[in-house]
Amino acid sequence: MIVGMSSTPALRRDALRNRERLVGAARELFAERGLDVPLEEVARRAGVSIGTLYNRFPARADLVTAVFADREETVLRLAESALAIDDPWAGFVHFVEQICRLLAADRGYNDHCSRSLPAAGTDRGYELMTRLVDRARETGALRADFVLADMAFVIWSLTRTIELTAPVRPDAWRRHLAFLLDGLRAAAAHSNDVPPLAEAEVAALIATP
Repeated sequence: MIVGMSSTPALRRDALRNRERLVGAARELFAERGLDVPLEEVARRAGVSIGTLYNRFPARADLVTAVFADREETVLRLAESALAIDDPWAGFVHFVEQICRLLAADRGYNDHCSRSLPAAGTDRGYELMTRLVDRARETGALRADFVLADMAFVIWSLTRTIELTAPVRPDAWRRHLAFLLDGLRAAAAHSNDVPPLAEAEVAALIATP
């Protein structure tokens, strides 16, 4: 009985240690090579068997979620700091620029956001980003027809730019972003008869493998 009581915590510690090793190894490999790196390589770098990996993370998506869990909090903090900037347009620009820096610094996170949106799955993230867009639009700086769903186009276009230009010019995305932001200014806007994506449509796109 005493042996059983003492061995269970040890097993739990081993399981936790293996999980931490797997998440750390995946974070490194995803950042280096993107989300499609073979899971066998993740297990090898972590120093565990592939069976151990699947015991901890039955699907690749489970491992991806664990790796980028902290990024969700980072995005929320960036949104909060952007909302603290008095000038609504400057706050909007600051948020987009900082998101781009995160994407450019981590190939895996860039891949992740090309298939989803930063903090898109959280009520808090939705609330903060809605406020960022609304206040920039209401002051007349952001074009009047831009809605939160359009942020998907901003992020997805930049993830592709970052992916393609990183091997040649890691900061080339800044030029793309400058053109894009100028196009979002109300003063540069022209009428657009194509309606924005509905929130349900954006959600469906994010849910598509």
